[in-house]
Amino acid sequence: MTAEEHYLQDALKEFRKMKALAERALAQVSEAQMFREIDAESNSLAVIMKHLAGNMRSRWTNFLTSDGEKPDRQRDTEFELETTDTKAALMERWEDGWRRVFAAVEPLQGGDVLRPVVIRGEPHTVLQAINRQLTHYAEHVGQIVFLAKHLAGDKWVSLSIPRGKSEEFNEKMKKLKG
Repeated sequence: MTAEEHYLQDALKEFRKMKALAERALAQVSEAQMFREIDAESNSLAVIMKHLAGNMRSRWTNFLTSDGEKPDRQRDTEFELETTDTKAALMERWEDGWRRVFAAVEPLQGGDVLRPVVIRGEPHTVLQAINRQLTHYAEHVGQIVFLAKHLAGDKWVSLSIPRGKSEEFNEKMKKLKG
C-alpha cells in the first residue's frame, strides 16, 4: 500500500469515527434539547448539524469537478432554524451529507491525492481539501459532544475513557494485546 492509499483509508476511518462520535453524543439528548441554545451567541445541536450537512452537500457534490462552494448554497441560512427543521428532517440531511462524504472519498485512489480541486475559488489538492474538511468537522463534532454532555447532565454516558478510569483502561488494553 502506498502512503497516498494509506492516507485515504485513514481519512475515511477518521470521517467514520467523527460521524459515530457525534451520533453517540446526539443519542443522549432529547429532541427538545437538540434545539436548545445555551445563550444568545451559541448554536444549538440542531444548527450545528444543519451547518455540517449544508457544508457536506456543498463540498462533496461533484468533489473533483466543481467548486466546493456551490452557487445554490445559502450558508447563512444554515444557522437559522425553520419550522421544517425537525429532528427527523435534520437527521435526514445529516445522513445525506455523510453519504456524500463517503461517496466522494471512497472511490479515490492514491494517484488522486495531488489532483487539483477548488473551494471558494481557492485551489487545493485533494489531500488539502480532505484535511480542510477533517479539521472543520472535528471542530464541530467537538462542539456537538461538549454541548450534548452539558445538556445531558448527570445522565451523560462517557464516549471515551471515563474520568478516573485511565489506569483500568490501560490495563485492559495491555491484556488484549498480550
